[in-house]
Amino acid sequence: MKRNQRQRARLLLIFAVLFLAGVAIAGRFCSEAAMATDFSRKNLAPCLRYPFGTDWLGRNMFYRTLTGLSMSILIGVSAAAVSAVVALLLGIAAATLGKRVDSAVTFVIDMVMGIPHILLLILISYAAGKGLKGVILGVALSHWTSLGRLIRGEVLQLKESEYIQIAEKLGLSRAQIAVKHMLPHLLPQFVVGLVLLFPHAILHESSITFLGFGLSAEQPAIGIILSESMKYLITGKWWLAVLPGLMLVLTVVLFDVGGEALRKLLDPGSAHE
Repeated sequence: MKRNQRQRARLLLIFAVLFLAGVAIAGRFCSEAAMATDFSRKNLAPCLRYPFGTDWLGRNMFYRTLTGLSMSILIGVSAAAVSAVVALLLGIAAATLGKRVDSAVTFVIDMVMGIPHILLLILISYAAGKGLKGVILGVALSHWTSLGRLIRGEVLQLKESEYIQIAEKLGLSRAQIAVKHMLPHLLPQFVVGLVLLFPHAILHESSITFLGFGLSAEQPAIGIILSESMKYLITGKWWLAVLPGLMLVLTVVLFDVGGEALRKLLDPGSAHE
């Protein structure tokens, strides 16, 4: 029997969640092994014992890649959660607290979106002291604008609906209307927006770490792994960059696929597909 669109979306979502959770958990367990050096096995090409080969210090690149991806997923989840909450609060505030607040929030959105993304990330991360805290703050404070604008538009449409106008005439406060009547309607958009922020957060964390403005060199982050491997590519050590890079791409794609699948499952219009 041919599966419909929602069944396929459900299977894709389950696969993406299991894979990403497995990578995140495995990376936590092999963090010590990722740092272990052994010069007797340095610069080994991929083989059965070392699927991703070893580097110039004899470190197991498979363990380093898992640990780096686990750290990237942690940063992506933390930053995306903070960013999505900021977008939700400011989007609701802009649409419900009057024209002055709306103008102020819109100005901030336009200003943030007008600054080159990587430059803003680097500035915030550097100002926050770099490291894990700086990267999370940098990603969180630069990724909320698109979702914030979307939520603001949804709330403006909701304000014109009949049941919201009846609630206002019944004497409910703006806060009560926002919590009781608007928030349940905005929840699907918020959840999908939160999930779709993950791949952007992971890619930008890796980008600024690659450029040297993110995590410290002692941590086996994907950006650091790729940055360090660049000088060895010319000597034929292709596995140092290609395999971790492919795993990063796969992780980002699975986050994106999971987000699209979740959007389809939460969309009432797809119930009969």
